[in-house]
Amino acid sequence: MKEGIIISGVSSFYDVWTNEGTVRCKARGSFRKQGITPVIGDRVLYSDKLYLEEVLPRTSMLVRPPVANADQAILVIAAHTPEPNLPLLDRFLAQTLEQNIHPVLCCNKWDLVQEDDPIREVLAEYRKAGFTVLTASTLTGEGLDEVRAQLTGRINLFAGPSGVGKSSLMNSLVPGADQKIGTLSEKIQRGKNTTRHARLIPLPDGGFAADTPGFTFLYLGHLKYQELERYYPEFEGFREECRFRGCSHVTEPDCAVRAAVSTGKISRLRYENYTALYQKIKEDNEEHRYE
Repeated sequence: MKEGIIISGVSSFYDVWTNEGTVRCKARGSFRKQGITPVIGDRVLYSDKLYLEEVLPRTSMLVRPPVANADQAILVIAAHTPEPNLPLLDRFLAQTLEQNIHPVLCCNKWDLVQEDDPIREVLAEYRKAGFTVLTASTLTGEGLDEVRAQLTGRINLFAGPSGVGKSSLMNSLVPGADQKIGTLSEKIQRGKNTTRHARLIPLPDGGFAADTPGFTFLYLGHLKYQELERYYPEFEGFREECRFRGCSHVTEPDCAVRAAVSTGKISRLRYENYTALYQKIKEDNEEHRYE
């Protein structure tokens, strides 16, 4: 048997990338009986008769969008039009970190930003929290080389709400991407989602890039609210100073994390998003307990 990586799939047929080229394989009927659904990014074994025989163990798995073995997520937001949805951003950052995927925040449409623009302070808060933050403009080309340098040798997931210029960014960075570009709805300030199916695109210098349908919601049901604080790297260095072991950093007295927020050592914006997300996941966890 030979090994390859699934780069696209429709129905039960999958395009598998190999060192010798791309082959189209059909999934065995046994996959369905075993409850296995191959997705892009899966490392697979296939036979000479071009049947998928085995899906190899995954290092990561995102449920929505469904991508396996991604090791880096390029999360795209727009500086303006639409305005950044920061609670959604923090939900995605938590999900990627939980999956051991390195997140990179890319702020597109940087040509719209003025010197006194509040988005500069927002991005500074995320850099302070320890995240890689890049800025780019597909209109002027600013910052594209820096983003491109991040992609080499990795399976890169491009994700972000519709309308942020994600497909335009892909077209500028990845030869042969040829992603369709939609317009922004004036009524609701959301993009018309033009990417229908995720696929992996091989990169010239090694690695892959995936463009995925824009999202407005991420399923975080697999996360436990007691573990959420692990995925806020700025809490590191403070959590051990909390009075109570296993402190949630929400209501307990003598919480070093909340004290760091009050003194500006931890972003209040990020902390407020944390508490809202904590409550949401806790409600979801408790609801599923009684189903």
